[in-house]
Amino acid sequence: MTRLGRIGLLLVVSSVSYTLHAQDASNTDPESEISVTIDAPVAPEAETSAMAEPAPAAEAAAIAPTPEQIQAQKHADELALIRQKSLAWVDEVSAQLPGLRYKQQLAQLYHGLGYVPLWQDSFTVTDFEQQLWVLTLAETSPDFNYRLKQLKRLKQSQDWRQYDLLATDTLLAYLSFIENVIDNRTQWLFSEEVPTRMPAPSDESLAELMAVLERDQLNVFVASLKPTGRHYNQFLQAINRMETIAEKPWPVFSQPGIIRLGAWLREPDILITMLERLGDLTDYQAEQLRTAGKKHYNIDLAEAVKHFQQRHGLKVDGAIGPQTRAWLAVTPQERIRLLALNAQRSRVWTSDFPSRLVVNIPDFALNLWLDNRMVFDARVIVGQPKRPTPVMISNLSAVVFNPYWNVPNSIMRKDILPKARYDSGYLYRHHYDVLRGWNSNEKIPISSINWRYVTAKNFPYRLRQKPGAHNALGRFKFTIPNNQAIYLHDTPSKSLFNKDFRAFSSGCIRVQGADEMAKVLLSYAGVSEQRFDQLAGRSSTRTVGVKQKIQVFLIYQTAWIDEQGLVNYRNDVYQYDEQDKNSPDSEKFASIYKN
Repeated sequence: MTRLGRIGLLLVVSSVSYTLHAQDASNTDPESEISVTIDAPVAPEAETSAMAEPAPAAEAAAIAPTPEQIQAQKHADELALIRQKSLAWVDEVSAQLPGLRYKQQLAQLYHGLGYVPLWQDSFTVTDFEQQLWVLTLAETSPDFNYRLKQLKRLKQSQDWRQYDLLATDTLLAYLSFIENVIDNRTQWLFSEEVPTRMPAPSDESLAELMAVLERDQLNVFVASLKPTGRHYNQFLQAINRMETIAEKPWPVFSQPGIIRLGAWLREPDILITMLERLGDLTDYQAEQLRTAGKKHYNIDLAEAVKHFQQRHGLKVDGAIGPQTRAWLAVTPQERIRLLALNAQRSRVWTSDFPSRLVVNIPDFALNLWLDNRMVFDARVIVGQPKRPTPVMISNLSAVVFNPYWNVPNSIMRKDILPKARYDSGYLYRHHYDVLRGWNSNEKIPISSINWRYVTAKNFPYRLRQKPGAHNALGRFKFTIPNNQAIYLHDTPSKSLFNKDFRAFSSGCIRVQGADEMAKVLLSYAGVSEQRFDQLAGRSSTRTVGVKQKIQVFLIYQTAWIDEQGLVNYRNDVYQYDEQDKNSPDSEKFASIYKN
């Protein structure tokens, strides 16, 4: 029998054993089942007799276990003994490893494979440890940091049996981490913290791992655990470069005020060194500036600062103000953490889907690819920190011309109704209809509402805003099915797109140039330009489905490598990075941008 066959038998017998033990859970005596067959019931007519008549043969046969039950119980007993011995083996090998998390799974796994060592290939070991290293740099869970240190200690002491067991236990924790990160129902690496102790990986992952080990392909399996695409290797290269920079102390540029072209510099060499190490000045340019010995902020330095500002999502004006100075102060160690953290976040979305719409929330930017060609990009406005736009994956299902706005209850109660109570004309001026409920389109006259008794909390109706230039959704709505009522749309407040900080919405995404994006999408769906103009020229509401599969990714990347190979950073709008004192504080940045 093959190893995989033994594993399958092990799992089958385990399920049989569980069923039998569940049926006899109240029996603590292992011989209780046998004793039942010996004590025959007393016949009703002889209940008072001192001597009971033997039970009929048919009744005795009904009580006695069948041969199949006896055989199943025998297998169950054998399995219990095997499980006990396997766990004893794990306990013996791991006597000095108090941190093992998955002893039951380890016992089944190693028994099914004949207790052979699994981590004999040095390339697989190196690959796995490197992935753990990047994960520990992200500082998401102290458990992985502890595990990696223990693995290195065991390798140094050449305690290979304990190394093997701990590496496999760590692999199970890593599988659980990956499963939960890519699961849309969890928000690990975003609004939810990663738990210190990982839950056990799913049965599907364990079955896949067993099959891989049976085929002796652990190396391929470990390599497949990296985030897909070229982004991970780019992150890894950027981390390695930053590790070299981190070997030297990071200087402090503390000159206050706004430094513009021609201004006197207190310590120009510090600014030159920072820009050189971060790659915004070449070594040659930095040497030329040092040789010149100038004490003023000249055009060469200003151009390097503009390059720096571009990579950090700042206003590209060459002036060194509070925002630029805050990002210059971010240490290489903190940049390494951001790179490693965002490398893990890249697991949540894929870049190899041929037609995709990607909104990076901290970048306030949208990019649309159709058939692997980027055809549209735009500025966007995302949810304010108190009402964040969620990270999610969906698909684009339709474009709506002249949409109604069905006001969500939270916005209705928090924003609109308090104004309507104190301003009797508010709902009229902003073109709202009051409807009976979410399952009814019956209109309620606004004049019939007695605001002395109706409050935001007990308002029994719903609000809907009529289509038109005044509508909060503008002229276009882009439907992406989800259970959080999130969608992309146009807006009448287009001046907000000129701001650098653009987290002002209640969670949905406002798109600059929504009309152009609608035209591109519908052209891809087969709608002619003439037909598009007809629909856009009408005042009625019309929904046009998009049959072609266009994946939508609402992502949260505060660090990434762009198409030119440049490392980009963005402000942590929703404080998902858990930045420390060396990083720009998001609330401080928000106030700076707004002002």
